[in-house]
Amino acid sequence: MLFDIDGTLITDNGAARRSYALALRETYGFEGDLTRYDFSGRTDPQITSMVLHDAGLTDDQIGARAPQLWDAYLRELAIHATAERVRVLPGIRDLLDRLVAIDHITLGLLTGNIERGARLKLAPAGLNDYFPFGAFGSDSAKREELPPIAVERASKIDGHRFRGREVVIIGDSIYDVRCGAPHDATTIAIASGKTPAEKLRAENPHHFFQSAEELGGILEAITW
Repeated sequence: MLFDIDGTLITDNGAARRSYALALRETYGFEGDLTRYDFSGRTDPQITSMVLHDAGLTDDQIGARAPQLWDAYLRELAIHATAERVRVLPGIRDLLDRLVAIDHITLGLLTGNIERGARLKLAPAGLNDYFPFGAFGSDSAKREELPPIAVERASKIDGHRFRGREVVIIGDSIYDVRCGAPHDATTIAIASGKTPAEKLRAENPHHFFQSAEELGGILEAITW
């Protein structure tokens, strides 16, 4: 069972975007308006390429300073992702508590966040312990490449080689649904983030829910 983070597990009330903006300015001198970009479902490296290409930078220029960018971003995120700003979304804690009690379910993350950023976001909400492994934007800039990485890591923890519909991906963006399709994974779209419900439904996920508060339906979808 692979969870997206932003808009699925938590909202950080702008902490990550502010941290990222500060890091972009420090590293690349970028002063543009980030509010015109939709980051939902994209990996951190994809977001960086999108924003900085628009600003006229080449791949070589972006890549040369990327390590400094992530260092600055993580430093700022550690400051701004506080317990006051990071909020667990409705129904999530109850859902996670139910899932960890089911023996045949293994929980992990599947997120566009770089790994350390993901852990910094989840820490104030006390959610890291639910997820002993994951696949992250630091593993690949392409989200569709993340499910096999997560499956491989799950097999080392669980001892079982998960295949096809045994892999369940839950997220709030169209890219959460799309990344599961090439791998025949079970996809659950949840309209708890910024993506409108009708746009999520149009991606034809196997299951759709308005929020994690639909606990019974989600558990039935997962444990079919």
